[in-house]
Amino acid sequence: MSLRDFLERFRPAGTPGASATGVPADRTAERAAELEPALAQLMDVQREAARIRASADEVAAAVRRDAAREAAELVEAARERAPEIRRQAAEPVLREARREADALRAAGDRTASVVRRQARERIPDLVDHAVTDALRQPGGPGRGEAP
Repeated sequence: MSLRDFLERFRPAGTPGASATGVPADRTAERAAELEPALAQLMDVQREAARIRASADEVAAAVRRDAAREAAELVEAARERAPEIRRQAAEPVLREARREADALRAAGDRTASVVRRQARERIPDLVDHAVTDALRQPGGPGRGEAP
């Protein structure tokens, strides 16, 4: 559209003064004819935008479904692996506890061995003392009194 056509829209329908013969220009029809192609293009663009939005909604729904399925699979896999992971995590702790238990058991065995050795060494002396004490008692064995 040229500048002259644009300015023509603002020209009065007739000259001032007495009415002239002729038909005034139909400005509404002119504007409608001028805007119709642009509005038709806008309608096409709106339809295309609606189609794109609908397609995007479908893609988004599919992505959400896939993500939910994948998340469920990940959770299930994690649940299946959890016992093994727990076992692996507990393994160093159990190994350390076994080592400490073995060390305590060995210390206990050494202490028991020392006590047994000391008992073996002391029993003969204790028996001798007990027999001596028993023989020294008045009315003890071998003193003539019946027990």
